[in-house]
Amino acid sequence: MQVATNNQIRGAAKLQKKESRSETGLFLLEGPQGLKEVLDQPKLVVEIFVTPEAAERHDDLMKRAAANRLKVFEATEQQIKTISDTSKPQGVVAVCYQPKSNLDDVLTADPKLIVVLSQIRDPGNAGTILRVADAAGADAVVFTKSSVDPFNTKVVRATTGSLWHVPMVLDAGLAEVLDATKAAGMQSFGATAGGTQISQLEPGMLSKPTVWVFGNEAWGFESGDLELADRAVAVPIFGEAESLNLASAASICIYASALAQNA
Repeated sequence: MQVATNNQIRGAAKLQKKESRSETGLFLLEGPQGLKEVLDQPKLVVEIFVTPEAAERHDDLMKRAAANRLKVFEATEQQIKTISDTSKPQGVVAVCYQPKSNLDDVLTADPKLIVVLSQIRDPGNAGTILRVADAAGADAVVFTKSSVDPFNTKVVRATTGSLWHVPMVLDAGLAEVLDATKAAGMQSFGATAGGTQISQLEPGMLSKPTVWVFGNEAWGFESGDLELADRAVAVPIFGEAESLNLASAASICIYASALAQNA
């Protein structure tokens, strides 16, 4: 195992900034769980930095990396802290290529469930929804323009590896996405408090190929955006809570479709 140079560490640390990620097409993947997932697609790994202690703890991952002839560099704890944005790094950071898809390819595969994040800014929400979409078997997650960068390290951590499992379409226009999915035979639901309660939709509606659109955490949808969807749908509140947070509401909506489609 070669020793990491300070120049390599500085180069990797730059990927904490969106500008550098956009310029290079690379991003940082922190922790052993993320590395475990990406080792199934080794061509997406550029290099791995690991402390001696972490290499010993995760010997199985190091052996897989070696079997795939990946570049692994020994780093000090301080060097890992320079790359990481967590207070307690786990001693493993990989530099990877960003996995991206385009909408045409997604639609060619005859999708049944697509999730659209429209101007969602919170990394935790975005990562959690991506993870839920993966668990529900969604065919793609679309990030519209002005949404959080899915390769932000906080989003990546929140996905716990799901970003490798679900095709992601980035920087899309909402109108463009809904026009294309409608032409492909998919209905679209905009999730909003003022819509038809999901439990009151007509029988069979949720089993149809569906696009779920979720708006910004603070203001929901900008003027005119909600009207782009075929229907406004709400998650009912049966108790005294004022509302559900975005990730919770999205999970209910996505799984309602997944359960109906897989009944």
